[in-house]
Amino acid sequence: MPSRPWFGHYDVDVPRSLAPYPDQTLLDLLAANAHAHPRHPITYLKGRAMTYAELDRRSDACAAAFAALGVRPGDRVAIGLPNVPQFLIAEFGAWKAGAIACPFNPTYTEHELEDALNATDAELVVTLNRFYEKVKRVQPRTKIRRVIPTNVKEYLPRALAIAYTLLKEKSAGDRIVLQGDDVRFAELLARFKSVAPPPVRVAPSDPAVILMSGGTTGTPKGVVGLHRGMTIAGRQLQAWLSPAMKPWTDAIMLPLPLFHTYGNTGVQSLAFINHNPVVLIPDPRDVEGLLSEIHRARPAFICAVPTLLSAIMAHPRAREKKVRFDSIKLCFSGAAPLMAETKRRWEELTGGVVVEGYSLTEAQMAVIANPVRGEKKVGSIGMPLPDVDVRIVDADAGERELDLGQVGEIVIAAPQLMQGYWRRDEETRQMLRSGEGGERLLYTGDLGYIDADGYVFLVDRKKDLVKTSGYQVWPREVEEVITSHPAVAECGVAGLPDASRGEILKAWVVLRPGSSVTPDELKAFCREHIAPYKVPSRWEFVTDLPKSAIGKVLRRKLRERELESAKTATGAT
Repeated sequence: MPSRPWFGHYDVDVPRSLAPYPDQTLLDLLAANAHAHPRHPITYLKGRAMTYAELDRRSDACAAAFAALGVRPGDRVAIGLPNVPQFLIAEFGAWKAGAIACPFNPTYTEHELEDALNATDAELVVTLNRFYEKVKRVQPRTKIRRVIPTNVKEYLPRALAIAYTLLKEKSAGDRIVLQGDDVRFAELLARFKSVAPPPVRVAPSDPAVILMSGGTTGTPKGVVGLHRGMTIAGRQLQAWLSPAMKPWTDAIMLPLPLFHTYGNTGVQSLAFINHNPVVLIPDPRDVEGLLSEIHRARPAFICAVPTLLSAIMAHPRAREKKVRFDSIKLCFSGAAPLMAETKRRWEELTGGVVVEGYSLTEAQMAVIANPVRGEKKVGSIGMPLPDVDVRIVDADAGERELDLGQVGEIVIAAPQLMQGYWRRDEETRQMLRSGEGGERLLYTGDLGYIDADGYVFLVDRKKDLVKTSGYQVWPREVEEVITSHPAVAECGVAGLPDASRGEILKAWVVLRPGSSVTPDELKAFCREHIAPYKVPSRWEFVTDLPKSAIGKVLRRKLRERELESAKTATGAT
């Protein structure tokens, strides 16, 4: 592509480049903010603020505690927490000790949890009380030496903490008995509150996080992101959102998890660079609680996936206009296709603007997004942010750059791309390659095209990755679980379009001769082995599956057959 046509459609005052970037880490920004603005809040949880000074002080104690427990520079500290202040304290504490933070989804099944912990060889894990027993059951099959539990109530406002203790703590599973030499997070912070953190110098070129991803193969892998990459991503987002977002005063509501690159690399970095407090939402499935926080916190910016936007708008309090949404100026939607009707209804409800974007964990938030003020083309995921370059290459060899309008694989070049997969060199070489000028190129595995104005359109996925409600699901993993059921001979799983969730999973199942099982029984079996969002919502029993010459199930044929059947049925009615 001889030129980058998207530059002509940037919002006014958004620069083409932000280089050179300051040689900083989030640790540097925390130290500077804690010194200059110690009382400014960085997070809110149910109305209780945590200031820069408090985070700096508590993460110092955490770093000292980790060091006393044997954590050394380069070690991995696993963090299995929802969006609570303890997440940031543990993360910054790990960084101050020179360690790499390894966030993971605490709701993983035991099998998934084991895979995540072994993917990074972490030796220390911080998690909520309610997940403590699950981690302990997995621990013997990992390198974890010690588990540090924390209670969700520890950073709630006093009245809510008392109510939680009396009414919910026991039923939620947050009353636990420690095993072995494990120690509670709060006790560690209290014990080391007057101890200086270890004298470790963390450089921008050092690894900061290892986030979980399936890459282009579906195998769980750890994506290594550098400290430099996090601050670069934050500055790009700051520049892109500046037409609508004020520093210091505009609060960011974060219902999406901090263990995902969207929240961890994107929102977290933006908050520290633009000095925006983050309203933490530990459980976005609690729509009632989320609406109460919108009404109380009055956020200017909310991060969401289309499914969450639909759930908010469908709630009776929203329909009956019992919640004030007028503070919301901006909504950033990603992880799944945004339907035009969803966008229209949300903007009508709030008066704010929805900006749809696209990235992936391996890109460390090298984002493609629609402009805040400029034209948002229907079906487009937007255009590259400053210093993010996108090109379309032939989907077969990936060596020939295609012209505007031609469909091929989306390739991203940016200064913050992942360092690679943790100790998986071959998989890294498949995703990261060198361009003609020596630049590092990330091959996304997604197919799309760029129009004459520089807007990127996502057409299909090169592989069979399914995105449902903002989560990534690999059909092979689901198929392996289903076929482990004694009544199942074989199966195929594919994603189908869904107006609410972006895509849903459907399973086509061939039973063993003489066996029987119901869809509900298979669903229950799946829930024992994989997370709920990976369980197919639709099932069909068939006598055979379409296969290639070498016997591989053709998911594409299953999907095409289903869509054709739906089209025929619609035409018939």
